[in-house]
Amino acid sequence: MRHALPGLVVGTLFGAGLALSGMTNPARVLGFLDIGGRWDPTLAFVLAAALVPSALAYLLVRRMERPVMAEEFCIPQNRTVEARLLAGGALFGIGWGLVGLCPGPALAGLAFGVWQSWAFVAAMVAGMWLQRLYADLRDHRPVHFTG
Repeated sequence: MRHALPGLVVGTLFGAGLALSGMTNPARVLGFLDIGGRWDPTLAFVLAAALVPSALAYLLVRRMERPVMAEEFCIPQNRTVEARLLAGGALFGIGWGLVGLCPGPALAGLAFGVWQSWAFVAAMVAGMWLQRLYADLRDHRPVHFTG
């Protein structure tokens, strides 16, 4: 529980920020992407506002010897841009542009009973399950149908 509490607090704060800024509403994101129509700059302000605390956190972390609640920092070592990374980024962008939701706002939208969020999260979980099934089959591992 000690390790789950900070994630719960930060996730709740993040979700509240998304809800307060209106980012759980797919129309806001789609309005931002509608450059030739009725453009809504709200997302640009949300992204710009996120840069300040993120930059401060990076400065703070660089001075720390180890994390507060872990033995070591988990920093990815692979810096190679692979086809899978590009394909995943493209799929994410296409999906975000089509429906106006990505995982964070969709999960926050569940608290408000937004039907689009429920449909998105169901599709996301199904996609995660299919990806795991594909990886198991590709790597010749036994297929597990539970978490």
